[in-house]
Amino acid sequence: MFGGKKNGASKPQNRIDSLIGAGTRLEGNVQFSGGLRIDGEIKGNVEAAQDQPSTLVVSEHARIEGVINVAHVVINGTVIGPVHATETLELQPCAKVTGDVEYNSLEMQQGAVVQGRLIHQSNAKTVELKLAASSN
Repeated sequence: MFGGKKNGASKPQNRIDSLIGAGTRLEGNVQFSGGLRIDGEIKGNVEAAQDQPSTLVVSEHARIEGVINVAHVVINGTVIGPVHATETLELQPCAKVTGDVEYNSLEMQQGAVVQGRLIHQSNAKTVELKLAASSN
């Protein structure tokens, strides 16, 4: 009843499997599964494995220049590029996003800034209805 999956939504990852620490700077694309926390800088795209629950946490002093494509995203730092959160997006008070943001569920706290479009993406499946032929 409570806490169950809704519409096939994946559950956010509760633990962090990988960390890119403060003072670390990466140039290139990052692909991960599970949970990833970024405290440093990435110049490249950040993408999670498709068929697994994934969570990306961008801390207050972190910076990403590139496309983000992850199921669950928590941002409290700076992102320059589009963000695609296929499930949930949480923008915390120090979040600064320059680029379009796509999300299914959004939580935006006071102080967060988005310079771009907010685009809601529904995970609901489209069902085509056909009218029954009348035999009159």
